Amino acid sequence: MARPRKPLLSRERIVAAAGALVDSEGLDAVSTRRLAAELGVSGPSLYNHFRTKDEILEAVADAVSAQVDLSMFAEHDSRDWATALHDWALSYRAALRAHPQIVPVLARGPGRRPAGLRVADAVFGAMVRAGWPPAQATHIGALMRYFITGSALGSFARGFVDDETAYDPADYPHLGRAHLLAGRQKAVDEGAFETGLRAIIEGLGVQYAALDRS
Repeated sequence: MARPRKPLLSRERIVAAAGALVDSEGLDAVSTRRLAAELGVSGPSLYNHFRTKDEILEAVADAVSAQVDLSMFAEHDSRDWATALHDWALSYRAALRAHPQIVPVLARGPGRRPAGLRVADAVFGAMVRAGWPPAQATHIGALMRYFITGSALGSFARGFVDDETAYDPADYPHLGRAHLLAGRQKAVDEGAFETGLRAIIEGLGVQYAALDRS
């Protein structure tokens, strides 16, 4: 039997095409009609794999979650909870920074997404094994999601224009060098993330030391 001229449609092909659209043009670019055209198939054929556009976007979000390294939370890993949390946060942020357009979907939480749930399960389980009470382990997971997804939603440095005349010192006496921030986006944004991450983990360390383990 001759092979089909085009690869058979699959969930993986649909998610890959939708993810590429989201990355290049944003969430609004995704529609079943557009995806069908990109994949060279009829629109209704997509419904054999996904019922709605929202389901497709959820699958794209989950594919990004699957890129997050969870190895530091394995029971056989030698890293302590603070180091593991730090290393995981860097991996999580890297995945989101590579796909910033899908962050609003990820920010809604894992819902029923398998990879997203594995992330939540790994963080919570590791914190509880380390001795955090379950309620506080939940708070840590929530805190880290707020911080990491928030950092990926936009750039602080790019929030300022690179026009040195834009910020009149008469109005903004402390923003005389703000126009330089846009040209230093990577250093500013990564430095801010690392500063915040370190502050969070050091603060958690103080709370951890004060836990009553009696």
